[in-house]
Amino acid sequence: MQSLIAVLRRLHDAVFGGIERFSGDWFLPALARFAFLAVLYFYFLSSAQTKLGDGLFGFLNPSDAAYYQIALPAVEAAGGDVSQLAFLPWGLIVRLGTWAEFVLPAMIVLGLFSRVAALGMIVFVAVQTLVDIAVHKVDAATVGAMFDRFPDALIADQRLLWLAILLVIVVKGGGALSLDRLLAKRFPAR
Repeated sequence: MQSLIAVLRRLHDAVFGGIERFSGDWFLPALARFAFLAVLYFYFLSSAQTKLGDGLFGFLNPSDAAYYQIALPAVEAAGGDVSQLAFLPWGLIVRLGTWAEFVLPAMIVLGLFSRVAALGMIVFVAVQTLVDIAVHKVDAATVGAMFDRFPDALIADQRLLWLAILLVIVVKGGGALSLDRLLAKRFPAR
């Protein structure tokens, strides 16, 4: 029995050790960034596009929809008139949120300052979740709960998986297939 276990262990170590050596430092960051691109990038891009104002410089002057999505209590307090909201803090918050929704996902996909971008997205997702629950008052079924045997809640379940992807990038960086690696080679730390 003991020799069978030893054989199985050697087989296990040979197979999975080989996979681990092959994947090195490039695989997990590349997989995390690919998963982000495939699952989340276009979600955030589409959401950000709903916040743009009119014209070429619409990113400088977000739409009324941006204020309703991000700062609904302030809009309601202003009687629904976005023009009555002060730049500080509401205009700044809406602009920064809109820009973050464009810039941070692109940085992750490109592998540019990956760790900082992933940390920024974690904060963004936390704020998004808080706004969904506290401001937009999504129902309990939409929020869901972890460890409840139902893997389909839009907030608790999905966003936990989003955070797992982002945490891989925070911990491992952009990996060998990233602009971070190119910049590190071009501008080595002294």
